[in-house]
Amino acid sequence: MTKKEISKRIKVRRETDRALYERAEIYPIVDAAILCHVGFADGDQPFVIPMALARDGDSLYLHGPTKGRIMKHLGAGAKACVTITHLDGLVLAKSQFHHSLNYRSAVLFGTCQEIKDPAEKNLGLKALVKHLAEGQESYAREGDPGELKATTLLRFQIEEASAKIRTGPPIDRAEDHHLEIWAGTIPLSQKAGEPVSEEGEDIPDHIEALYRKLKG
Repeated sequence: MTKKEISKRIKVRRETDRALYERAEIYPIVDAAILCHVGFADGDQPFVIPMALARDGDSLYLHGPTKGRIMKHLGAGAKACVTITHLDGLVLAKSQFHHSLNYRSAVLFGTCQEIKDPAEKNLGLKALVKHLAEGQESYAREGDPGELKATTLLRFQIEEASAKIRTGPPIDRAEDHHLEIWAGTIPLSQKAGEPVSEEGEDIPDHIEALYRKLKG
């Protein structure tokens, strides 16, 4: 993306060297998340709601209860902003001013459209389950007509997006380097615990594989 194509709403204004605008760089941040936050305004009141997600090309699947306010509002075409953040570490400097975080974040702007076609809706819901736990989309029971009716599926079309990443050690002032104060980073990661069966059943192979992947 050229500088002329970077609009005001996605332009990163501080620490611009950390900004990413190419979707090939942004989408890995999106795909690594199982939770996003969806922001929208209802009248003069802003809301930010955590939601599960799954990416399909240049759009996201989002779902929720049919009677929910957010589903009705977003499904009507309201503008929305989806944010994703992965916290990768604490950055502890010699100066309190230079403490920071290592992170990967993405901000996506667009609008939603409700998916009403039954076949497409079923595929979208399967994609959400697959993103949550690959293999479950073909293992668990599909939704029955009542469950599908009670669930709204939205396609959030990504119109514009940007990302920002911070990595590495603290950036202290040169005159602080002589101070006998520890500085460095504490890496952070999300790891899975052992699967717990609801009724003592044997754990299926795809869940074992997912656990091994997530525990790192």
